Amino acid sequence: MRLISIVYIELYKIFRKPRTYISFGAIAAIVGLIQLGFYADGESYMKFGMQSLSDSFDVNGNIMNGYLMAFIILQTLLVHVPLLIALVAGDMISGEANQGTLRLLLTKPVSRANLIIGKFIASSIYTIVLLFWMAVWALAISIFIFGADDMLIMKSDMVTQILASDVMWRYVAAFGFAALAMLTVSALSFFLSLFAENSIGPIMATMSIIIVFTILNTLDLPIFNMVKPYLFTSHMLGWKGFFDVTINENNEQIIGSIENLPAVLLSAGVLFLHVIGFLFASILVFRRKDILS
Repeated sequence: MRLISIVYIELYKIFRKPRTYISFGAIAAIVGLIQLGFYADGESYMKFGMQSLSDSFDVNGNIMNGYLMAFIILQTLLVHVPLLIALVAGDMISGEANQGTLRLLLTKPVSRANLIIGKFIASSIYTIVLLFWMAVWALAISIFIFGADDMLIMKSDMVTQILASDVMWRYVAAFGFAALAMLTVSALSFFLSLFAENSIGPIMATMSIIIVFTILNTLDLPIFNMVKPYLFTSHMLGWKGFFDVTINENNEQIIGSIENLPAVLLSAGVLFLHVIGFLFASILVFRRKDILS
C-alpha cells in the first residue's frame, strides 16, 4: 500500500468522526465571543489600556483594528489549542487499539514505518487545517469587522507601533511558526498514543507534560534554568518575535525587520527537532511493539 493511500485513508477516518469538528466549532465560538465583546465594549478597553500613553501623546487612527484583535486572539487561544490537537493526535494509534483494529490493520501489505508515517502526516494535516481555520477567524474576519490600520502592541514597558503595510507578512510568518509549535504538540500526543489503548491517556499525558514544562519555565531557579532551553514549551511563544521591530539610531522602525531574528530561528529549530525526534521515536517503538489488540 502506497504512503499516499495511507494518508488518504487516515484523513477519511479523522474527518468522518463527529468529535473532530468539536475543535473547529470551539475555535469559531471562542473567537466569535471575543470579537463580539470587543465590538461591543472594545473602545473603553482601549481607552483604559492607552490611558498613560494618551497623557503624553496624541493617539489617532483606528487603534482597535483587526490586526490588534488577531494578536489578542492568538495570545488567548494558542494556550488552549494543544488540547484540541491532542483530541485527534492522541487517538491515532490508541483509537485503533481500543477498537481492536490495529492488528487487523497490520495484516495489510504495509510496513509499520509507513503506517506510522502515514498516520503522522494525516494528524499533521489536521493540525495545519485547524490552524488555518483559526487564522481565518482570528485575522480575516477580524479585519472584516474592525478594519485595518497601524498596529499598536502594548507591552509592560513600552508600546510598539507597526505600520499597516508591514503587518500582514508578520502574521503569515507567525501562523507558520504557530503551526510548527502545534505540530510539536501533535507529535508528542501521537507518540504517547503508542502506549495506551484508549485516547484519554495520551490526551491527559500530553496536557500534563505541557503544564509541568510551562511551570518549570516560570520558575527562576538555577537547576531549572539549565533545562529550559531544551523544553519545547520554552519556544512555543516564539511567534511573538515576528512583531518585535528593529529601531535605528534615529528612533525610527526599520520596515520589514525582526529585532531578534536569531532567537526566533533558534526556537523554530528546536521545535522542528522535537517533531522529528517524536516521529523517529514513534517509528522505533512501533516497530518493536507487540500488537495484542
